[in-house]
Amino acid sequence: MRSQHNEADAALRRSVVIAMFAAAAVVLGLIEAAIPFQAAVPGAKLGLGNIMVLACLHFLRGRDAISLIVLKTVITSLLLGTFSSFLFSIAGGLLSFAVMYALLRLGRDRFSLIGVSVAGGIAHNIGQLTAATFVLGTSKIFYYLPFLMVAGIATGIFVGFAAKTLIRALGRLPLFESLENPR
Repeated sequence: MRSQHNEADAALRRSVVIAMFAAAAVVLGLIEAAIPFQAAVPGAKLGLGNIMVLACLHFLRGRDAISLIVLKTVITSLLLGTFSSFLFSIAGGLLSFAVMYALLRLGRDRFSLIGVSVAGGIAHNIGQLTAATFVLGTSKIFYYLPFLMVAGIATGIFVGFAAKTLIRALGRLPLFESLENPR
């Protein structure tokens, strides 16, 4: 009976954290939409919502991070985008998740959070271009990949640093101390 209570308590705490992270990711997405970063590299974004995905991967399970990605993508697309932007975002988000999750599973000590973030940023761009290939019916869109990769590296460094700072700060809170380093 006590074990069921502890499991229910842990599930509730995870759900609350996912909801808080999703809300923060949506707000970051709205802030990002107001920043004219796309003028430098068309189609590139800062990926501020990825800060919350990295924090989720640090404190929670992989399936929790997938829930966060789906929530932030659906809500942000409903508020700001179109169906094609939803497809690009979900394809990029899921490929980015797969790469970051795999790197973290291979070893948190082998890869820095900034390195994981850079790999996730590049994977996000590849996922978006793959979705664009299906939507537009041409793979010539991949000629744009080198420009997006440069942007992905730059934004990945920024996002990784921000996520590292956030994780360090959240780790001091009692709620997150009990969630840290799930397997």
